[in-house]
Amino acid sequence: MTTVTLSPKFQVVIPKDVRESLNLEPGEKIQVLAYKGRIELVPIRSIREMRGRYEGIDTHIERDPDRL
Repeated sequence: MTTVTLSPKFQVVIPKDVRESLNLEPGEKIQVLAYKGRIELVPIRSIREMRGRYEGIDTHIERDPDRL
């Protein structure tokens, strides 16, 4: 597990191995969430980047008979 230190300005540095594994780039937006007593950082990805990520997922939706 990697540990980071909170700076006097409340900043943290995301370790290089984590940045590389998530393909993070300088200036990229990241959502910050407080969840069950912890902080989660979630990269905000564009729809174009997400295309094809879930290949093979069943997207069939059951429709009501009275709907087109």
